[in-house]
Amino acid sequence: MKKFDSCPVTGTTLHPFITCEDYTVSHNAFSVMSNEDGGILVTNPRPELEDLGRYYESEEYISHTDSAQTLMDRVYQWVRSYSLKKKRNLVEQLTTQRTLLDIGCGTGDFLKELQNNHWSVQGMEPNDAAREKAESKLGITLSQDQSLISFEDGSMDVVTMWHVLEHVPDPVDTVAHLHRILRPGGIAVIAVPNFKSKDAEIYGPHWAAYDVPRHLFHFAQNGMKGLFEGRGFSFKKTEPMIFDAYYVSLLSEKYKSGAARPIHAFINGLRSNLAARRNNEWSSLIYIFQKPSN
Repeated sequence: MKKFDSCPVTGTTLHPFITCEDYTVSHNAFSVMSNEDGGILVTNPRPELEDLGRYYESEEYISHTDSAQTLMDRVYQWVRSYSLKKKRNLVEQLTTQRTLLDIGCGTGDFLKELQNNHWSVQGMEPNDAAREKAESKLGITLSQDQSLISFEDGSMDVVTMWHVLEHVPDPVDTVAHLHRILRPGGIAVIAVPNFKSKDAEIYGPHWAAYDVPRHLFHFAQNGMKGLFEGRGFSFKKTEPMIFDAYYVSLLSEKYKSGAARPIHAFINGLRSNLAARRNNEWSSLIYIFQKPSN
C-alpha cells in the first residue's frame, strides 16, 4: 500500500474524513482523508499502481462493459444511452471545432455518437477488452497510453473525461497534459462525483461514489477549480448530471442494506436533486474549463 503524509495535489496536511468499504472486489476497508481546505479527499493509503488493476476485476464493475444482465446494469445502460446525446449537445454548445479526445473512453459509445455527427475523434482506454470493443465500433486504433505523452501538443479542440479523473493516480500531471494537448482556446470537459452532494450526506460511508480504492481522489467544487486553475485553465461553468443521484442511490442502498430498494433510492435521489437546485451540489458535476487563447 502507498501512504501519503500530505495531499498529493495541494501539499497540505491530511486529516481523517471517513472510512469506506470496497463493496465490489476486496471488501476491505479504506481510509479517505481530507486536505486542509476540504476541497479534495484522498484514498489513503491506496494500493500500489501495479496492484490497482485487480480491484477492477469484478463482473459487478460495469463501466467497461456493455452488459445489461442485472437491474443495476440495465439502469446504467439506459442512463448511459440517454446521456450520449446530451453530452454531444453540451460539447457542441461549447465549440464549433470538432476534434475531440476522450480519455478513459471505455467501450467507445460517446466517441461513436460524435463520429456519427461528423466529429474527428481519438480515445485513450487502458482496459484491453473495453478498448477492443471501442475500436471495433469506431474503426480506428485507440491509445492505451495512460501517461498521455503520446498525444501531440495543441492537437485537440476538446478533451473529455467522464468519471475518469477520480481514478487517475496523479491528477496534477494529468491536468498539465490536458493543457498541453489542447489548442489555445480549447475546452476541457470533466465529470466527477461530488462528495458534498445530499446523497453523499445521506449514505455516508455507504455512498457508492466513494468507490474505494478505485476512486483515488474525491473532489468538491473548490478542489476542482484549484486543481485546474493552478495549471493554467480558466473555469467557465458547471453542469449537473441529474441521473447520477438516482443511480448512485440505487447502488448505495444495496451497499447499506444488502438490497437495491429502488423506492428508497428514488426518494433519496430526488432529495439530493431538490437540494442541489438550491445549492448546486449535485451528485455529479460536469466542469467546463478553457485553455486561454493566448
